Amino acid sequence: MKGIIGKVVSAKMTSTAIVEVKRFYHYPLYGKIITRKGKIHAHNTIGAKEGQQVEIISCRPYAKTVAFEISKKL
Repeated sequence: MKGIIGKVVSAKMTSTAIVEVKRFYHYPLYGKIITRKGKIHAHNTIGAKEGQQVEIISCRPYAKTVAFEISKKL
């Protein structure tokens, strides 16, 4: 199963990390490539640290804001 690749921004919580995910798309009128980024709360069972590239996958909801899980470090 292929997941979303992002960078760990914060790993200060006990079992949750905040992962920043970037996505690129073409602006329809001008064709310019635009970068958008978002922060996703992910369940951190493998002990990922800040600054590491990780892959996250969708899973069951662990909390109100946590519906992704870190599957592996890259």
